[in-house]
Amino acid sequence: MTNDLVKPRLMMVGALALALSACATAPAEIPVAVRIANATPAVSVIARGETTPVGTANADAADDPAIWRNAADPAASLIVGTDKKAGLYVYDLDGKVRDFLDAGRVNNVDLREGVLIGGQRAILVAASDRNDVANAKIALFRLDPVTAKLTALGKVDGGAGEAYGICMGSDAAGLYAFIVLKDGTIHQVALDTSGATPTGRTVRTMKLGTQSEGCAVDDRTSRLYVAEEDVGLWRFDARASGSTIPVKVAAADGKNIVMDAEGVAIAPMGEKDGYVLVSSQGDNAYVAYRISDDSYVGRFRVVDGTIGGSEETDGIDLMLGDFGPGYPGGLFVAQDGHNAAAAQNFKLVPWDDVVKALGL
Repeated sequence: MTNDLVKPRLMMVGALALALSACATAPAEIPVAVRIANATPAVSVIARGETTPVGTANADAADDPAIWRNAADPAASLIVGTDKKAGLYVYDLDGKVRDFLDAGRVNNVDLREGVLIGGQRAILVAASDRNDVANAKIALFRLDPVTAKLTALGKVDGGAGEAYGICMGSDAAGLYAFIVLKDGTIHQVALDTSGATPTGRTVRTMKLGTQSEGCAVDDRTSRLYVAEEDVGLWRFDARASGSTIPVKVAAADGKNIVMDAEGVAIAPMGEKDGYVLVSSQGDNAYVAYRISDDSYVGRFRVVDGTIGGSEETDGIDLMLGDFGPGYPGGLFVAQDGHNAAAAQNFKLVPWDDVVKALGL
């Protein structure tokens, strides 16, 4: 046998040995049943509604919801949800699709009411746009509360890197979008939507060490909460002039939070208290911490009932207040990563049921 034949065969044998070695040393994934058994116990609640599945089937597609409450007619409130392979859906509280906008790869979404858009007060929707994975964008839309239609307003720069999470907050100086890049970089972008074309300006940058996504802002306390997936839940000062040093609220220790830590939502109560919730994706649970002192409050799961439960949740949202007879005390919405044989969707849970189950 010539050297020309021996060398390729030796290279193939070496490559195979390396591959087998890597497989032998790679840690085995812990089954979800074991993760649940090892975690802190969680109470159970049942969904009262669910949305129509997203259009992208057989894929990890549905990701993040944002709730708009219709104060004049609470039962006519709306939910905006992302199909991160295709665009944005608008649902009513019966879960029916009211609109779909082909926006491409938009990952997370948030909305704010009463924002000056082109000279008029309206509902602004912001989504983290990852159509260009090397250059993050913040895609902005107007939501019409009567027709439930979305209108694209334009995009502003979100920095170099892949867009992942997004949330909005405001202070006396104006409105901000906090865009979380996949590597844990967080840019605070001042938004101006008063003119014909929206503009944005990065006023501050913060950093977490590894992949991060879900976030939420509490305007009352000027706090930004961000979930670092394999590490836990952090908070920052949300003021443009504030410190960029993070404070850890809770670790993804396999007990209260089972990694990945994903979606984040806030239940404000009074002037400075309430709860911050985070999705414990690794054991299909949701964890509540008290805003006033970061203390652990409890955990719950959305389990099967007349409507299926939710598993491996990415994004969540929560809004208190009257949402009609089905959700009189508030609405909790969670992405469902396993929606039986159908495509992924979002589950709707009365906040009153969570309060009762946790004894809040």
